[in-house]
Amino acid sequence: MPQQHEMFDPPKLSLTVPAGLKEPRLWVRRLAIWEAPGGQKIRDIELRPGLNIIWSPDGFDDDSGNGVRAIGHGSGKTLFCRLLRYCLGEQRFADETQRERISVAFPNGIVGAEVMLDGVCWAVVRPLGIRRRHVAIADGSLDEIAAGDGATTSIDPLIEAIEQSIVTRGVAGLARLQPGQKAWPIALAWLSRDQECRFDDVLDWRSPASGSDAPLPASGRETGPRREALRAFLTAITEEEQQARRNEEALRTDVANAEREISYLDWDRDRRHARLIDQLGLAEQTLPEMPLLLEVFQKAVDAQLAGAAQLPTGDMTELGKARKALLDAREELRRTDEERIRLDAQVPAERQVLTLLSSEIPSLSAAAENAASQVCPICEVPIDKALAEKCGLSHKLHDETECRARLAAKRQEVGDQKQKIDGLEARLKTLQPAAALGRQQVEQAEKRVQAIESVRDTRASVWQAATRLKEGVERFAELSTERDEVRKRLRGLDDKLTKERERLAAFRDKQGLTFGRITQKFSAIIRRLVNENAKGSVTLSGNGLEILVDVDGDRRTAAIESLKVLAFDLACLCLSIEGATRVPAFLVHDSPREADLGLSIYDELFRLMRELEGLTETTAFQYIVTTTTRPPDDLRCDPWLRLVLRGAPGSERLMARDL
Repeated sequence: MPQQHEMFDPPKLSLTVPAGLKEPRLWVRRLAIWEAPGGQKIRDIELRPGLNIIWSPDGFDDDSGNGVRAIGHGSGKTLFCRLLRYCLGEQRFADETQRERISVAFPNGIVGAEVMLDGVCWAVVRPLGIRRRHVAIADGSLDEIAAGDGATTSIDPLIEAIEQSIVTRGVAGLARLQPGQKAWPIALAWLSRDQECRFDDVLDWRSPASGSDAPLPASGRETGPRREALRAFLTAITEEEQQARRNEEALRTDVANAEREISYLDWDRDRRHARLIDQLGLAEQTLPEMPLLLEVFQKAVDAQLAGAAQLPTGDMTELGKARKALLDAREELRRTDEERIRLDAQVPAERQVLTLLSSEIPSLSAAAENAASQVCPICEVPIDKALAEKCGLSHKLHDETECRARLAAKRQEVGDQKQKIDGLEARLKTLQPAAALGRQQVEQAEKRVQAIESVRDTRASVWQAATRLKEGVERFAELSTERDEVRKRLRGLDDKLTKERERLAAFRDKQGLTFGRITQKFSAIIRRLVNENAKGSVTLSGNGLEILVDVDGDRRTAAIESLKVLAFDLACLCLSIEGATRVPAFLVHDSPREADLGLSIYDELFRLMRELEGLTETTAFQYIVTTTTRPPDDLRCDPWLRLVLRGAPGSERLMARDL
């Protein structure tokens, strides 16, 4: 089916420069790199308003004739862009690895730029190595400042000047920046995207892989804050809408919290519902819905409480007497066991004493016999013979009476010991049945105490179970009431959220004019880059920014996604030229040929930017693009081609050596 032609020809791309503007409000006139202050200059790159091409020939595209075939990557294009960003206020000029290599190669190296801001030249000098001197001076001489060793001013004066001159203070509030946070670093992140973002999405500005240490919301996973910052830069949001958006976010949070609360209440209520049905014995019954169900639960639990109240409580006086009898029986048994244990240990000891006493009887008996017929203790001759023969050696003789007295005493002692042992054994025999009887009495007393306590505990257990069921029914009723209240509150929050979203939709409709202007520029750029039948649109919906490219139908390929990002940036650049945004007409694209972006479209990008220079008497923008792809032949020359870099030899790289 042939495509229907539009009634009117789509408008061409046009620009209107504000009266009195002689040059871009912000642009970089020069970028220079020194080995050290006052030392050899490594690079001195002059830039211009309009199109600036930094080219690194790739392979056979290189027509230098030096005989070295090198890839276009690794020549320093991205480092060039990062140094530009560094001189415009960014905190880092490379990732940590590359910064370390540059610091080792150039410990005192510095980079400087002449930044033109509303006709005033700002001289900016920042360190590349171990030095910590950051300088930004209005109406200063870059070469003099770079060669000297004056006071440090930091980069803040330039950032503050850009904030005051171009980025109005209202942006910070609209973009919800942190207190004291500047909006210019956020805008710079948009105007000079990381190459690592691959031009995949309009809101992808800073990649974690670049090591730029960009502040929020320029980086991070959440795109909502970047979208709001972008709208603030495009003057497509008001403080009233921002407040409505904050209200909508707060309501969404409240709705989510209420839904989670209802989910928990439902879970807890259902769990208690099933437990009550089981514990109240209602599983076989057909139960009504609330609130009649609550009455059924209450009647069932009241019946259980009444049944528990009818159980015997156990006589506390009788329990006290039983416990006292148990204590007395245990005490008597303890005394009996202690005495029995003592006797069990004493009898063997007394037997040993008896054995010792008995062992002395033979010697005493022999002594008594010897006393009756004594022998001389010296010569062992009977006394009678010794006396007959008149022996004069011994005169000490045993006393027979004393020996027999000792023998009799020892025998009496042995008898007493036997009687003692007999007494102990007799007592031990009487303790055995006493101990058995005591244990029996203790067991009987324990059974009586247990019986009384069991009656009491049974009633207490049944009563406590019934009481817990009553508390469970009360909690079930509370949960039902809480759930109903939260549901009612949720309905109110949903109504408020719907109204707030209707307000936001109305605000988006009011911003239709702004996005209509963006769409007009965007669609004209798409037609210029693709063909006359192509068109594009930029709209703001509840889901965010929606960018469409229609080339004989909606296209969503990887190449088209990159084209969307490029065309959107250029459309916003055109609005900035006309003074309709809060950002300068300044744009840096680092190697934008991504995915399958056709060479013909890519060439048209360069020609489009050259044509933008001629649409007005004053070139009121600066567009810097780096590329490994061969630029169109008619633009591969002065004044558009500002620098040619090569991956080899090292002297042709940006830092004039291999790092």
